[in-house]
Amino acid sequence: MILLVLLLTAAYLGRFGIEDLSEALTFVGRITGAGLIVASATALLGAAAVVDHWFWKSFLYSGTLALVGTVAALLTNSMVLLEILSGDSPYYQALSVLLTAGSAWAVFAVWRTLTVIPAPKRVATAVIASSVFAIANFGYQNLYQPYQHGARPAIKLAMGPPELSMDRKSFAVPVDITLENHSDVGFYVMGAEFHAMGQRVPVSTHDRLRQQWRDDAERWQGYQERSPLSRREVHQPGELLAAQPWMAPGGYIEASDSVAIRTLVQLPIDTPYDQVAFYATASLARKDRLGLDSVAFDSFSWSGGKVPQWVKDQKEFDSLIYIGRVHENNSINERTMAPRSVAIYWKFGTHGAEVSASITRKGDENRIPPEAENRAVRNRYGLVDALTGPIQRSLWDIKSKSRR
Repeated sequence: MILLVLLLTAAYLGRFGIEDLSEALTFVGRITGAGLIVASATALLGAAAVVDHWFWKSFLYSGTLALVGTVAALLTNSMVLLEILSGDSPYYQALSVLLTAGSAWAVFAVWRTLTVIPAPKRVATAVIASSVFAIANFGYQNLYQPYQHGARPAIKLAMGPPELSMDRKSFAVPVDITLENHSDVGFYVMGAEFHAMGQRVPVSTHDRLRQQWRDDAERWQGYQERSPLSRREVHQPGELLAAQPWMAPGGYIEASDSVAIRTLVQLPIDTPYDQVAFYATASLARKDRLGLDSVAFDSFSWSGGKVPQWVKDQKEFDSLIYIGRVHENNSINERTMAPRSVAIYWKFGTHGAEVSASITRKGDENRIPPEAENRAVRNRYGLVDALTGPIQRSLWDIKSKSRR
């Protein structure tokens, strides 16, 4: 029985270790793989020592090596069990429970056969070293690392000089959009959108009443774009002038890299707006927290099919939906978590545009999770949003330069 437990443990840990050593997305994940391989080898050595200790007794310290092997198996199986309990696979959960219980029994069984433990200081050192490694690795990967504040790429907008059309009836404002990643991790691009809003902002000749301020505050809560309260300026909800994606879903930006594009916003020369405001956002995911298969267009929110009901029920926005398969960043989670996909919603309406990403397992697409679960998922997979705006410019200024 002890031999079976140690051999199964060696195969179990070795499988995870080899995959993590070669495929984990983080350095600590590959160190974990190396540790699991060492634990697997120790369990194999312990199995050989058990055979010698029970039958041949050809090696003086075979009982001690058997004890070290069973203790290492118990510690590592316990750490793996704690990780797998949060997974979705009853098979792996049951197997880990059985191996942990079996290795605990193996430690006790081997201990009982040892009337004298040779070189107790060496045994203590081996057991303590393996314990410290297992606990430190588990604590770093599962307690410290997930709560680090990840980097967030920055989006910069810069407007160039306006360009007048040949017939002098319209003008175009060039806008340079730059995504800068100054961190040491790369990011997948879930989606990126740019939009421009036209705003009418008449100015009052006197201070407005308190009730007018209150009405502004209540009215603006219903719009994507926010406008500051003002004593004299009478802000009105903006109107969408232009909206477009500026990076393809499923692309990526590497560490310490940047991506830049230029787009044009065209307006008639007699546009009725007083100001134009530019916005750019990007939904991103850390490349050290997940792997992402190719992202492909899936459906329109208004076309039915597999579109989640909560998306169909949107009143203000129409959405383009993209789907991609998500992979976990380590072998244990990849094998014990149910398959998950990311749904990317590029949506636009009369009062703005936005892009968002949602990671769910199959069958949960229609479920709206609580906020705490949303935060946990975003933290687990390193989902971040980068945004900039409003970058505002007076249209009188643009018109005057267009006439020169």
